[in-house]
Amino acid sequence: MTALGTAYRRLWTSSSLSNLADGVVKVALSLVAVQLTRSPALIAGLGFALSLPWLMFALHAGVLVDRVDRRHAMLTANLLRAVLLAVLAAAAALGFGSIWLLYAVALGIGIAETVHDTAAQAILPQIVGLDQLTRANSRLYAGELTTNEFVGPPLGGFLVAAGAFVAFTAPSVLWIVAVLALFFVPGSFRTERTRDTSVRADLAEGLRFLWRNRFLRVMAIMVGGFNFATSAWLTLFVLYAVGPSSAMELSEQAYGFLLATIALGGFAASFAAERIERALGRSRALVLSLLTGAVLVGIPALTTNPYVIGAVFFLGGAGTVVWNVVVVSLRQRIIPDHLLGRGTSGHRLVAWGTKPLGAVAGGLLAEVLGLRPVFAVMAVVILALLPGLRLLAAERTAAAEDG
Repeated sequence: MTALGTAYRRLWTSSSLSNLADGVVKVALSLVAVQLTRSPALIAGLGFALSLPWLMFALHAGVLVDRVDRRHAMLTANLLRAVLLAVLAAAAALGFGSIWLLYAVALGIGIAETVHDTAAQAILPQIVGLDQLTRANSRLYAGELTTNEFVGPPLGGFLVAAGAFVAFTAPSVLWIVAVLALFFVPGSFRTERTRDTSVRADLAEGLRFLWRNRFLRVMAIMVGGFNFATSAWLTLFVLYAVGPSSAMELSEQAYGFLLATIALGGFAASFAAERIERALGRSRALVLSLLTGAVLVGIPALTTNPYVIGAVFFLGGAGTVVWNVVVVSLRQRIIPDHLLGRGTSGHRLVAWGTKPLGAVAGGLLAEVLGLRPVFAVMAVVILALLPGLRLLAAERTAAAEDG
């Protein structure tokens, strides 16, 4: 990490702290929600509220990120998230907690996330060289997964056991510390604008670039399908796993540790992603990633054994990180810097905008079919994406990737 520079090290620190807060919040919101309702539809609604901003605000977040200093955008977004969690902690302390308040705060956090995460991907090529992107992304994912999914979930479980006030105060403080770390990254990260354009024109320019590049277009659609399936799975898995009336009968703490196995696999893969890409080639590495993702989503349909599920979660987490490192690094190389915010947000409109749809679809299907059939259906959805990877084997696609 030293070779990547001081600015990168500070960005990495801020990103890791921010993702630790994310990991605590997403588990804490789910566990507090389960205390308020056991309705699959209402629990799924929380996942819908968290991910809806990627469908509604992603494009505008990209325009904003390409117009302002990207570091300032990240700072403001994290401050907003800290304030929202402080409000929720105060409400919990005063006895005003409700599922509807959780929805409102989740929606606000999701809106801030669209700005922060879009800016975080767009700022990276301004901090490190293009030839260092794969390594820089690998290290960022290592920090993100360690904090967001390995440390965050069990920590969230322990904090909820201590009370909702503690569970929501801790991530608020973490976001403040992340702001302080990012504040000391030197330099300006505003892209040059040669002419004044309207928001509508900026939106259209970013979408045209995304749509005309076949690699970017197909990858966005494939990631959208994957996220649809994993959103349905993750939204419902808490009902399948936690509580004496659940299939697995886990405690909140055990649930957090089980989810942490996904991050442990991702953490291990983050250091090997560059070597895996070289050894297997991009196409085979991505095929392997999709296969492990399908098994990850489908395994709860076959067993309630937490050790078997944990082992599969480890492999699924590893595959997901390999996919992310390969695809994100390619996207950062392909999209010009002045379009990177809009290109990233346009990708995520398609790729992440399916998350609320997956959460709703999963909740509705579970009301009718039960939980296990939903896990099986979503595994099939991921497997159905495999034909899309044939474009990576085409010679003209390889040329487009290098361009």
